Amino acid sequence: MIKVVISGSGLFVPPYSVSNQELVESYNSYVDKHNQQYAALIDSGEKAPLVYSTSEFIEKASGIKSRYVMVKEGILDPNIMMPLIADQPSEELSLQASMGIAAAKDALAQAQVNAQDIDLVIVACAYTQRAYPAIAIEIQQALGTKGFAYDMLVACSSATFAIVSAMNAIKGGSANRVLVINPELTSPQSNFKDRDSHFIFGDVATAVVVERQDLAQTEHAFNILSTSCMTDYSNNIRSNFGFVNRCDPENSATADKLFHQQGRKVFKELLPMIYQHLDKQFSDEQIKPEEFKRLWLHQANINMNMFVVKKLLGDDVEPLVAPIVLDEFANTASAGSVIAFNKYSDDFKTGDLGLLCSFGAGYSIGSIVLEKC
Repeated sequence: MIKVVISGSGLFVPPYSVSNQELVESYNSYVDKHNQQYAALIDSGEKAPLVYSTSEFIEKASGIKSRYVMVKEGILDPNIMMPLIADQPSEELSLQASMGIAAAKDALAQAQVNAQDIDLVIVACAYTQRAYPAIAIEIQQALGTKGFAYDMLVACSSATFAIVSAMNAIKGGSANRVLVINPELTSPQSNFKDRDSHFIFGDVATAVVVERQDLAQTEHAFNILSTSCMTDYSNNIRSNFGFVNRCDPENSATADKLFHQQGRKVFKELLPMIYQHLDKQFSDEQIKPEEFKRLWLHQANINMNMFVVKKLLGDDVEPLVAPIVLDEFANTASAGSVIAFNKYSDDFKTGDLGLLCSFGAGYSIGSIVLEKC
């Protein structure tokens, strides 16, 4: 039987950081401008006034303190409130490809693998900046990898689902070494004019090398013991952005074309799904939650993560068992759990178990049990 490992991981951190306070000051200036513009309607009761945001509200609601972005210009301007990312000539490397390549080189170095040894590249993320040619094929050409490449989108579970796809490709014989890349360029899809979500997202790129165990050359390798993926359709986390938007000019730039969610419904509906999903996987594999040295969880909301940890392990859990990176990075869509894995896996010894787990829009849940080689 072919055994498959994750032999290296990489992380690219964008050049700019935005603090909660910077976002709050920008958003509140926008609120003042909006309420002044619609003062007559607000006074007559026909329109509700917008309410200020605060750093305290953001941190209590999410645990987020800051986020990284590829382009900061425009985000904090109350008259713009989006990153001003200029169109690039088709001959130039796309922004997502450049992010992905940086993370990929990091992962390849840790795995001690050359780009020419890779025969499949999967770019997996919440959004791609174009439909075709695939970002993965662009990266394939830039790095000089062999074989084939493709993009896949499963929102916050893109990374875990792609690792499972990579494993299946290896076990099926269509690849020996796979490069999974998550160039999460989320800031263009953030609604910085919405109090409930203006703070949620940050940009980042992560990557992992997935390969046959008998080919692995590094001490960083983790054996993939078990995988489980599930989806269940829900509108509670959604973006309606797409190529058909231009066909309805009056509604092509409305707020629903950006990220939006019904957070309370997500909490209520998704958490029980996560518990049931993991309970079944652990039962099938005859693994007890307390056997895990670490849980690398999706980094969307600290409160949701704490609920999951307490359900699995009880109240008395050391922070390092389920490390939080969203305080620095915010929600980076599918990359969050991989950031946690990248930063908090060096202390593993042979036989130690870890859980890489994602959950989010779709709904989607992906969970991978890893054992240090």
